[in-house]
Amino acid sequence: MSYEQRLNLRDLQYLVALAETRHFGRAARKCHASQPTLSAQLKKLEEYLGVTLIERRPRDVALTAAGTAVVERARRMLRDAEDIRALARASQDPLGGQLKIGLIPTLGPYLLPRVAPRLQRALPKLQLLLHEHQTEPLIARVRDGELDLALLALPADTHGLETRSLFAEAFLVAMPEHHRLAARRRLKPTDLAGEKLLLLEDGHCLRDQALEVCRRAGTEEQDFGATSLETLRQMVAAGLGLTLLPRLSAEGPFAAARGLVVRPFAPPSPSRVIGAAWRRSTTRGEAIAAVCDVISRTAL
Repeated sequence: MSYEQRLNLRDLQYLVALAETRHFGRAARKCHASQPTLSAQLKKLEEYLGVTLIERRPRDVALTAAGTAVVERARRMLRDAEDIRALARASQDPLGGQLKIGLIPTLGPYLLPRVAPRLQRALPKLQLLLHEHQTEPLIARVRDGELDLALLALPADTHGLETRSLFAEAFLVAMPEHHRLAARRRLKPTDLAGEKLLLLEDGHCLRDQALEVCRRAGTEEQDFGATSLETLRQMVAAGLGLTLLPRLSAEGPFAAARGLVVRPFAPPSPSRVIGAAWRRSTTRGEAIAAVCDVISRTAL
């Protein structure tokens, strides 16, 4: 069959890779192909479609308007093709194969050590591929089919996705060891009135959740936005303010931090709900349900 009589998924992969890298060499490496092969196939694709898809420039490349539209549809076709392959694999062993899971940064490092051994024992044939993203890009990757499952704080903008609550995670107050509140066993949100609360930078859902506690308690938000919970922990230990830590990040090997003490809130404690989100059309529903069951049983 000649090229003119068919449209290759492989060539669409080349085009999508070029759109993502804007460089023929990097696109070829991403597709495990030689650069001449990728370039030649994309040229044939343009000839087959009868339209220019790529603006070839000395240092990089850009997509034409037609190229941008084709890439958008190519992504859908490639995702559908992967779903077909996944459906075939899942029909042979629903609890086997790969499952691509994304987690938010304030959850992944603290949840995984607890649940990974149990997941391995309960689902030995399931290979978990783990990725870390902030909430918005995480949800986008699930919608686009790059990930099968997202583990994140709910509620979130998960329109069009299925969701499930897994567990509630209480917030704890982290403070310098000689702080006036360190002598108390439990705190009320109003005890934080007038304190400086250190937060994560924009994009972290935990920032918004901490701000809600701030508004109820009358604390003062600091302008500085930390990139991680570990940075926040060190800033608090240095005496720059207080912060809220999710329970998992303040227990086990993460509990001990020099110059820092952590205190719980008295009931009812402020908390966040950790949940799962996945595409309604997924072919990995049984594996997703099994993973969620294990996490909900063993996370806390």
